[in-house]
Amino acid sequence: MENNTSKNQALGKSSVSYGSPVLIMGSGSVVGQMENEGPLSGSFDKVSEDKNDMFGADSWEKAESALQKEAVALTLSKTGAEAGDIRYLYAGDLLGQNIASSFGLVDYNIPLFGLYGACSTCGESLCLGSMSVAAGYGDYMLAVTSSHFGSAEKEFRFPLGYANQRPLSAQWTVTGSGAFLVGTRRSHVRITGVTVGKIVDYGLKDSQNMGACMAPAACDTIIRNLEDFGRTADDYNRIVTGDLGYVGQSILFDLMRGKGYDIKKNHMDCGMTIFDQVSQDTHAGGSGCGCAATTLSAYILPKLNRGEWKRVLFVPTGALMSTVSYNEGSSVPGIAHGIVLEHC
Repeated sequence: MENNTSKNQALGKSSVSYGSPVLIMGSGSVVGQMENEGPLSGSFDKVSEDKNDMFGADSWEKAESALQKEAVALTLSKTGAEAGDIRYLYAGDLLGQNIASSFGLVDYNIPLFGLYGACSTCGESLCLGSMSVAAGYGDYMLAVTSSHFGSAEKEFRFPLGYANQRPLSAQWTVTGSGAFLVGTRRSHVRITGVTVGKIVDYGLKDSQNMGACMAPAACDTIIRNLEDFGRTADDYNRIVTGDLGYVGQSILFDLMRGKGYDIKKNHMDCGMTIFDQVSQDTHAGGSGCGCAATTLSAYILPKLNRGEWKRVLFVPTGALMSTVSYNEGSSVPGIAHGIVLEHC
């Protein structure tokens, strides 16, 4: 493997520009039936065959593990790689102690870093995977994450059988998993840099309004990326957030405008893209680790591959809460990681 680590450059306080080649060699996406009924219908690699999205399992948690296992299998198959080729695997989910990842990926026997960045985990895993490739620690790294509507509602909100009313600010957790093979082999999408997110806490406590909790973190990361790389918003074809939804997007625009930036014309949010707000009644949009991951795999990467978009800032967003912190009255801090993706 060619060692170009000396070409990598730390920018500002939290960004890295890669001089060595770091490429997304391929990806795989698996979703539930509802996700495939939205605007991205037909774009995903695999869709659940049963309406309850159980993927052959007898619990939602096991179903989510099956999602990750299948997403990795698809990625390896599409790229011609084997599990033994992978140096490190970076994975995480929303469940306690990352059980969807640990049980779903155990059979691959790949050295694992278990991550928790809430719904920003796709960005966190891509940051760490790309850093490892750029540093010369291996030719192939795998990044994977997932979420499941049933397991997330059970973990963080109310049992589905309770049938509680959802406020209009609430979002619908995506049932899906996305996996990405990051390495040195030639492809048409390159990771040219990253901006690592900081924890941003505005003191908000409403777990049914995740967009408002995460928007300040997205604003912080986007601005630091533009400053660190010496760019304007127009230097990106799209600035893509993970799951701010309709409420969070409005807040993001206000926060950015207050800092002297206008990203309205080239902003996209995965949570607003994966579902049709009206026909699917998802209120403020989609959410969950799988939201950004499956949208990246099924929609964003193909556009970069074809050259329709030349440069994208991908900013998955996360709300750093747990059932314990919420029930004890703590606020819900946000975090967002920025990945610079370019056609090559």
